[in-house]
Parts: sequence; C-alpha cells; structure tokens
Amino acid sequence: MMKIEPFRIDVPQSEIDALRTRLANTRWAPELDNEDWSYGVNGTYLRELMTYWQDGFDWRAQEARINSFPQFRTEIDSVPIHFIHVRGKGPNPVPIVLNHGWPWTFWDLKDVIMPLADPAAHGGDPQDAFDVVVPSLPGFAFSGPLPRNGVGYVETADMWVRLMRELGYERFVTQGGDAGAFLSARLGHAHPDSIIGVHLSFPVLPGVPNDAGDPADFTSEERAMVEGEKDRGQAAFIHLLVNASDPQTLAWAMHDSPAGQAAWMLLRRRAWSDCHGDVETKFDKDTLLTHFSLYWFTNSFVGSELFCRASGFPQPIPLANDIKPEISVPTAVAVMPKDMMHRPRSIVAAHSDLRQWTLFPSGGHFAPAEEPKLITEDIRSFVRPLRQR
Repeated sequence: MMKIEPFRIDVPQSEIDALRTRLANTRWAPELDNEDWSYGVNGTYLRELMTYWQDGFDWRAQEARINSFPQFRTEIDSVPIHFIHVRGKGPNPVPIVLNHGWPWTFWDLKDVIMPLADPAAHGGDPQDAFDVVVPSLPGFAFSGPLPRNGVGYVETADMWVRLMRELGYERFVTQGGDAGAFLSARLGHAHPDSIIGVHLSFPVLPGVPNDAGDPADFTSEERAMVEGEKDRGQAAFIHLLVNASDPQTLAWAMHDSPAGQAAWMLLRRRAWSDCHGDVETKFDKDTLLTHFSLYWFTNSFVGSELFCRASGFPQPIPLANDIKPEISVPTAVAVMPKDMMHRPRSIVAAHSDLRQWTLFPSGGHFAPAEEPKLITEDIRSFVRPLRQR
C-alpha cells in the first residue's frame, strides 16, 4: 500500500532572497537587431520580466493560491509523485487525470480543476462533476528529484493506474496535451480496462508516425492549420532534439541562471501559444513567473529534461499489444488551430474509437491554460454519454 501524505508548498524565505540576489546580478548578453524576436527572446522584454520577478512578483501570494487546492505526495517505484486531488460535487463524479506537458507545470491546469469538480459553482450542471487528479509528471516540480534515469511517459502510465487504484478508482478518464497527450494515449492503448475515455488536445497515436497521413485527407479548414504549423513544428522538432540529446549540458546553465531558465521557457510559451506575438495575452507576468518559480525553487529543470529524454520524443508511442484500434477506448480530440501538429480526422478515426472531434476557434499548444472554458466544456460533453459505462 502506498503511503499518501498531505502536502503544502512552503519555500524557505532564504530561497526567495537568494533568487532575488541572482536576478539582481544577472550578466546580460549583448543583443543586436532582435526587436522582432527573430533571434530568440527579446532583451527589452526579458529585462522587464526579470525586474518584476526580482522586485514586484509576490511568490507568497501565488504559493497561497496553489495551497488552496488539496495536495499530496507519495512514492511509486521509489519515484516521488506530487498531485492535486479534488473530490467532485455532484451525484456521481467521474474520476479524471489531467496530464501536463513541458515546459508546463501542474499549475497550467488550475483554471479547469474547479469547473470540472464543481460545475454548479461555475455555471454548469452538477451531473457533470468529476473527481479531479492533477499529478506533476515524474521529475517535474514536486515530483522529484528523480531517483534514476529511464522514467518517461510509458513508465508513468503504469504509475498512474496504480495511483488511481490506491485512490479508489478502478477506471478513470485521462486528458492531456504535449507530453500529457502521449501519456493519455498510452493509457488508452496499454490499459484499456482501466480507462473510461481519452481526451487529447494534441493528436498523438500509438504506433503511428507523426507525419502519417495524406495531405489530401485534410479538410480545407484543417489544411489552413497545417500550413500555419510548419514553422512552429520545425522549431519544436529542433527543440526536442536539443533537449533529448543534451539534457545535462542544458541543466548546468539553467540551474545556475534564473534569467537563462526563464528565457528558455518563455520562448516556448510565446512561440507555441496562440498569442500573436504578445505572450501576455495568454500568460500574464504573474502566471509566467509562477511556472518559472516552480521549476527554480524545486531545482527540477534537469528532472523534466530527463523525463523527455526517457520518453523518446518525438518518436511514436510504442505498441504494448496488438489491439485494434490502437486506442480502443472512447476518444476525443480537441483541435487547437495554432498547435504544432495536426492530423486529418480520418487518421485519428482509423487508430482510435473516435467519439468526438472539436475544431476550436482559437488556442495553441497549452490548451487548458489558453482556453480553459472551451476545454472544460469539451471534456464535459465527451464524458456525458460515458458516465454509465
């Protein structure tokens, strides 16, 4: 039996003071002709953000917001696991695991947790209530430090089945984007007896290469999205190669410089979201710095990179069985127009029990953080007909 203990974040004041000192002593790089971010993160904006992190950002206020949710820690196969667990308010809550990605944290799910758990308090129907579990992926934030290499989404899928059973759930819904989509798709493929349904905001499929499919299979609306994703997809592929091949080298720099770590993650937030070049239309300064602080205070950048390395991104999800379709449980896909990869609906339908396909009017790679109301309603509508299964 797992030992599950309540958890609260309480960063020592000395760590906060040390961060401010490091920020005050940042050694700024020279910069030429980068007003349009064409060479990477713009220095004027980065200085502005780092000044606010040093002098204006209130970590204690953000810490209190996070601590308003019930949090827990346990160990599975000697790997520390942190998670939020909110019991639903309704006649028959359905358990759901919400899975984040990189450079996400569990806090990217903050705006969908309570609307899913307590729909009546957020303009919904109590019949749609969920018991919501939001873990930090192994190596991320308080699910660390990792005790060994080789822990990726394949191993994590097995861990989540064990965690949910320990919490009293034999079957559950799983949702995710980015790495969380790989994890959710793996759960639906490898553990169909434990999964009620799979909801993805990033269309990954077990055993199917990411470039599979004939462009002619896309509708006109989908084809326009594919044209727009080319630059984002290429940049993301380069990013994955660097992160996967050199995680420790990156870590020496990122763990020593909060400004450097912030710049690395900031660029992904700006480039991969539907922000039209203005990152604060999707993530305000306090939100950005809460995520960056979670990585910094937990010393977890390298742990998150090792998770990505062990996951083998961007290789397809390996097959665990010969069940067809590969995701044999009910599946939903939320299509985000500014995401980094799109697939024709026909490919997804051929490799999953596709029940719902929603083309969103806006949104990028960080779907639950960018469009929480739309994602919440999409999950509710997908699960309604599955509640008696």
